Amino acid sequence: MITTATIPNVLTIAGSDSGGGAGIQADLKTFSALGVFGASAITALTAQNTHGVTAVHAPPAEFITAQLDAVFGDLRIDAVKLGMLANADIVRAVAAALRRYRPAHIVLDTVMISKSGHALLLPDAISALRDELLPLATLITPNLPEAAALLGEAEAADEDGMQRQAEALRALGTLAVLLKGGHLSGDESPDWLFDESGRQRITGRRIATRHTHGTGCTLSAAIAALLPRAGSLVEAVTEAKAYLSGALENADRLSVGSGIGPVHHFHRWW
Repeated sequence: MITTATIPNVLTIAGSDSGGGAGIQADLKTFSALGVFGASAITALTAQNTHGVTAVHAPPAEFITAQLDAVFGDLRIDAVKLGMLANADIVRAVAAALRRYRPAHIVLDTVMISKSGHALLLPDAISALRDELLPLATLITPNLPEAAALLGEAEAADEDGMQRQAEALRALGTLAVLLKGGHLSGDESPDWLFDESGRQRITGRRIATRHTHGTGCTLSAAIAALLPRAGSLVEAVTEAKAYLSGALENADRLSVGSGIGPVHHFHRWW
């Protein structure tokens, strides 16, 4: 049981970004920034920098299972964040472990394509993710292209389309959907949260920076970090979005690479 004095332990199951801006690296930075202890199970290694992904190596699914058994066999895990899962075998291995260990909170970031356009989830894994993991998730956090891929539809072009697709995604079995509207145009960056209590628009000012690498990883990791202590899912999502906004607002203070740089995870301290 978590008390107000307990520091939550949060597990990220995701790929490694050698450039440090996304994936496992972004998740662990986010966990630390928000005051939780981070553990990890690495599902893939990427050769990656601020210009893109040049290579991906996925270990055997049995090794993913070994990592998860080691972590869950010793640590009290209060929440799980899922990121890049690479292929169908890994998706199934992760789903089997989550069914065995039944963590209280599972936040699924449906990572499919990098910002540079590199596929991070093989096509045959999309159906496995939809069938095996969505029904286990407390919350899924797709962007508009990912939502379209999961539903086999065209990408939503406006907020009405977003709401319809969020509802359709929730009907696939997940408890809640946060559909992110960052791909829309306009001064706002609107997200729609659908859960058992209804729907809520959670928005923020669109921040003018090209340094947006790792935004999806950071938001989902922040929600997972906040859920064990939050009073509600809405509270966790709202606070996580505020944290990400601060990380984006301060991203230009960093000098990391010459391409699309990372957000500033430690903007409140550095």
